[in-house]
Amino acid sequence: MAMNRQPDFGNLLKVLRKEIPDRPTLFEFFLNPKLYDYLSGEKLNGRDYGLVWSVAIKAYHHAGYDYAPLRGSDFAFPAGGHDQKSTLSLNDATVIGSQADFEKYPWPVVDDFNYGILKDCESSLPDGMKIIVWGPGGVLENVIRLVGYDNLCFMVLDNPVLAQQIFDAVGSRLVRHYQIAGQFSSVGAMISNDDWGFNTQTMLSPADMRKFVFPWHKKIAEAIHASGRPAILHSCGNMREVWDDIINDMGYDAKHSYEDNIQPVEEAYDQLKGRIAVLGGIDLDFICRETPENVRKRCHAMVEKGMAGGGYALGTGNSVPKYVPWQNYFAMLSVCCADIK
Repeated sequence: MAMNRQPDFGNLLKVLRKEIPDRPTLFEFFLNPKLYDYLSGEKLNGRDYGLVWSVAIKAYHHAGYDYAPLRGSDFAFPAGGHDQKSTLSLNDATVIGSQADFEKYPWPVVDDFNYGILKDCESSLPDGMKIIVWGPGGVLENVIRLVGYDNLCFMVLDNPVLAQQIFDAVGSRLVRHYQIAGQFSSVGAMISNDDWGFNTQTMLSPADMRKFVFPWHKKIAEAIHASGRPAILHSCGNMREVWDDIINDMGYDAKHSYEDNIQPVEEAYDQLKGRIAVLGGIDLDFICRETPENVRKRCHAMVEKGMAGGGYALGTGNSVPKYVPWQNYFAMLSVCCADIK
């Protein structure tokens, strides 16, 4: 694939500021290993694509993006031995169920991890391109991974003190992750990635989300803003009852992840335009099942809407997993990049 579009992170910055970019602009959280290999001309060979800057930069550059996403380091919260399967139980391999478990858990020291890849990639970034740093999961995701979803639902009622301790231990470390990443000139923006909901509601009640989860997201957004970067929220699920929290309280600049069976991105854009930037949103089921012609048609209409109202970048509703037909992915890209085949 030949792609010669000059990256310009300024276009994505305009989108994140809810402005109209100089040209149609792409956004994608992550791809899949085979697509990374193809687009970059390198081989991941089982490596974590969030930590291999050479592959991420080349892949996103060749596909027409103005940035590349990286985790920044291998900082993570140690958890139990999760099976490597396509779907997992949210109650699998939990490690904290009591105060004693909490106290003996090996809480990571974020400053001990090496963020050098954010320095190493500076000289290899094409002119106009930046890194967008994401996290090792988010506040709620990591707590669920450590405690289990069913267990957490009981814990917030039966032992809210312990629940708060766990949320504080996770949230404070994620804040530090973004503070460190914000020290590198290669970084242009940051993503706080934390799935919050199902198709119909948030995973905890809005009241409990406001008590345990949202205060730490506010601190994360503040840490990102303190570094001079925009803060992007990636979160799956139905946000109907918490949009005001996301926009007015936490202060996120942009929201990513949309599904047609929750709210089509076209409707979400009309609802949110001028309040928060809308990223991606072309439903994954649609991308998988429709023809390239229909993918192009919907994407073109959405780009026209975004170029008229500002604050929109084109991409899928979530990511590009391995089951997405490549011809449909490239059909989407071609709406912004005419030389994509």
